[in-house]
Amino acid sequence: MTEIYAVLTIAYRDLAKLLRDPMRLVSTFILPLLFILILGGSMQMNLGDKVGYNFLPFTFTGIFAQTLFQSAAMGLISLIEDRESDFSQEIFVSPISRYTIVIGKIIGETLVALTQGFGIIVFGAIAGIPFSVFQLVSLLPVGILVCLFGASFGVIVLSNLNSQRAANQIFPFVMLPQFFLAGVFNPVRVLPWYLDILSRLSPMRYAVDFVRGVFYAGQPEYSQVILQGPLFNFGLMVVLFGVFLVVGTFLFVRGERNR
Repeated sequence: MTEIYAVLTIAYRDLAKLLRDPMRLVSTFILPLLFILILGGSMQMNLGDKVGYNFLPFTFTGIFAQTLFQSAAMGLISLIEDRESDFSQEIFVSPISRYTIVIGKIIGETLVALTQGFGIIVFGAIAGIPFSVFQLVSLLPVGILVCLFGASFGVIVLSNLNSQRAANQIFPFVMLPQFFLAGVFNPVRVLPWYLDILSRLSPMRYAVDFVRGVFYAGQPEYSQVILQGPLFNFGLMVVLFGVFLVVGTFLFVRGERNR
């Protein structure tokens, strides 16, 4: 029970930190909205007739998946900063398992990311993106899976970092290229061979394609916007989630024991 209470406490703390920071709330909502309106609108004006489908829903699904994936991953990496400050100093010296810390952080950052995802859905509706009942309902379980996948990716990145300075330098280098290689803003069906290899190595690609596969299911544009079927992406995400979580947590715990 002590471990369960610790998991819930860590998860609650992460969500409370978001809700008590108005500027963070505004920034996390405004940036995706700008991406959807500016990038989606401009690409629709310039490429919409050529590709044959509306770029606003295409950009919306990409931003939705990218925001959830990145937010959950960044939340896990923030353990490095937490380790050196405030409440988390007590967590790291308390008699609870390091595995408990990681699990609590994953749950907490999933809740944080889902809060941001809800805001993106609201802004998507304001931007005029049509939603069916099935699409709205399906975004919740799909979003949870993407958050968990992103958090596991954060664990594997976290396990190879030992300072906040290294995290600030390496994380953008790891995450930013995936915005374009994963097809968040742009189609990646046809790429030069070297970019295609990098795209297939990008974990975010499968999260974005999974969201689009479910969102566009039964729609005329389905075959034009997805790369692989949802079942393929789901299966691969489950496998990668297990690998990232097990290996990353093992390396993180080993590193903490050696501190």
